[in-house]
Amino acid sequence: MRHSPISLPLMVGALLAMGCVRIPENIKPVGSFESDRYLGNWYEIARLDHSFERGLTNVTATYSLREGGGLKVVNQGWSAEKGIWKTATGKAFFVEDAHQGYLKVSFFGPFYGSYIVFELDQEGYQYALVAGPDKSYLWLLSRSPKMNSAKQEELINKAKGFGFDTQKLVFVDHG
Repeated sequence: MRHSPISLPLMVGALLAMGCVRIPENIKPVGSFESDRYLGNWYEIARLDHSFERGLTNVTATYSLREGGGLKVVNQGWSAEKGIWKTATGKAFFVEDAHQGYLKVSFFGPFYGSYIVFELDQEGYQYALVAGPDKSYLWLLSRSPKMNSAKQEELINKAKGFGFDTQKLVFVDHG
């Protein structure tokens, strides 16, 4: 199985090119965020599509502690068209408070993009809704490749209520 670097990273690559570290209107990062509980593997269940992820399946994001502070982010997805895994490694840092789900993420040196956890299962850390600097970026993440359909629908409706165009969501195959 071949691995290939992603020319633009999976989850926030386009954000980084813009260098935007802001919060979209009406979006509030979760409080009482515990980064140690957020660490580990997350499966992308659905996303608003962008060129840097287009056509990718089996998309995951894995978070770990970085030596020297912050979080290490490894995004990976399968490109059936090219027959390769695309992988990007980046770094994330809290923007204001380490207990708030508001981070800046970089895959390209000094360029950072917003990573805002605005909905989170704070009891079990099993699902999350994540936004970028505006409402054209949305990810629904889960600890497992399949999500309870009622919970998935609830989260999608919540995102719609915040103004995200959920009709354009791409549901990720983890087959």
